[in-house]
Order: sequence, then structure tokens, then C-alpha cells
Amino acid sequence: MNAIEIKGLSKSFRGLYAVNNLNMTVPVGSIYGFIGENGSGKSTTEKLICGHLVPDGGEIKLFGKDYTDAGVRVRVGALIENAGCFPSSSVYQNLMMQAINLGLENREEEIDRVLKIVRMEDSKFVKFKSCSLGMKQRIGIAMALLGKPALLILDEPINGLDTDGMRIMREILVDITKTYGCTVLISSHILGELEKIANHYGIIRQGKMIMELSAKEMESRARVFTSLKTANMQGALKALKEKYKNVRQEEEYLRVYDVDNTEEIVEYLIKRGFVVSEIKKNKIGLEEYYIEIMSQKGGK
Repeated sequence: MNAIEIKGLSKSFRGLYAVNNLNMTVPVGSIYGFIGENGSGKSTTEKLICGHLVPDGGEIKLFGKDYTDAGVRVRVGALIENAGCFPSSSVYQNLMMQAINLGLENREEEIDRVLKIVRMEDSKFVKFKSCSLGMKQRIGIAMALLGKPALLILDEPINGLDTDGMRIMREILVDITKTYGCTVLISSHILGELEKIANHYGIIRQGKMIMELSAKEMESRARVFTSLKTANMQGALKALKEKYKNVRQEEEYLRVYDVDNTEEIVEYLIKRGFVVSEIKKNKIGLEEYYIEIMSQKGGK
């Protein structure tokens, strides 16, 4: 069973499609990275799944049931845009209001549980307006986790966070899936961070899903390259281009793509008078893979 199954989903605003015949599959227990440019339809898709918008057409199933089913709706938690908290109320008070709104029993225990998950047990009486951006994002996730949802939908939760804030967020999201078995659908523009936690990806462009793949599939498809350093970078670049088809300079390294034999590259450069000070094999990451896919599909 999948946590989310979408077929032919469409949503238009004033005749323009924000989501256009979209198909999507999110496996149970996965962290699914939802990727696309601004205006590609990510947030609209998430709002449709959450029931905040009504689709023009198509089908949304959550855990095998229609997304409007009352029994399945209570299994979904979401943080879309912001937490919607009262600034002058404390973290605890905001969570209590949400717990009451959800009709939860054992509210204090549930609040303590979610605060522990998001590493904010010691901040429960801090006013929301006094919290940092990272704390506010974690409060939003805590609110979404009230009631022990099986599916968590997050819209750009790591944008604007500093390095430490992103690290904490990564740890929380991994903990949510591994310890609590929750499926996470997360959109983000920070692909380097997303790559560290996601095990499935969906790439959307102009309201259409252009590719879905697992992290293992992405790794197997990602192009291999050899990166190297030498004292004369420009001279070595020119020499390498005479032998290899795809060579370019990326910051402090020269990259030779689609060549697996590092000894061959070193020998070739030595014969031409270049001393290689550093060389290593690698594969392109999620961000570069995404750029390649978008280029192939006619993206920017």
C-alpha cells in the first residue's frame, strides 16, 4: 500500500492550470522530496491532498482510501506556509489550542510528546513571537504531529534556516519516519539538504509530474565524473578537452565526465607535463541531476 496515490489530478485558477493531469505515488514510510521551480504546482498539490482546495478532476487516495474519507483525514498532519500561531501566546498555549481543536484526549501528554520529538521540551512556555525562525518551523511540525498522524505534509520547512537549524530539522524528519513510522512529503528548494534525507523524489514542472524515482535509482542514473586539481588549471583544461568530450571547470576542480579510469587521466596529464595534486571519483548530486533533467525536459 502507498501513503499517497494520485491519478490525473488537475486544478486551474481563472483558466490556467496550476496542476495538470498529475500522477504521483508516495510509498508508506518514505521521505518523499517534492521538487520543482517556483510556480510549478508543488504547494497547490499539497493543498489539494490536505483538502484545502477542491480539484477540478482526478483522484487522490491516501492509504488506499479516498482523501475525503473522515477516517483517513485524521491520519494526515500538515505544515503549509506557516504554523498559524498566536504571537503573544506561548508555545504550549498554541499547541493546547490546536489539541482542543482536534478534540484530542490526554492533551498535556500529547503536547509533551510532540515537543520532545521536535527538541523543544525546554521552550514550551516561551512566547511564539520570541521564537527564532527555526523554532517556529519546529513548532509548526509539532502542531502537525498532534494526534499521531501517519502522513506528514511539509511545504518548504527548511527554507531560511541556518546551518544548525537545517541539521536539527533533518534529524527530526528522519526520527519521525524511523522511530514513529510516519510518511513525510516535503517540498524544498534546498536540494543539497533534501538529498541527505529523502529516499524518493518527484520532479514537477508546470503542473505535471515529469519524473518519480527512488534515491537508489537516482544514484544509479547520476553521471560519474572525475575531479582533479593541478597547478596549471587552464592548461590542463585545454589538454583534457583535446582527448575527452565533456570536461569543464567547477570552482577549484576540473571535472572529466563519464570516464571511470582515473589512472588513464593522470597518465595522460603527466605525459603533457602536468602534475596532479588531487584526484577523486564522484557522482553528480541531486541539484545537478535536477538541472540536467529540467534541461532535457525543456526547463530553464
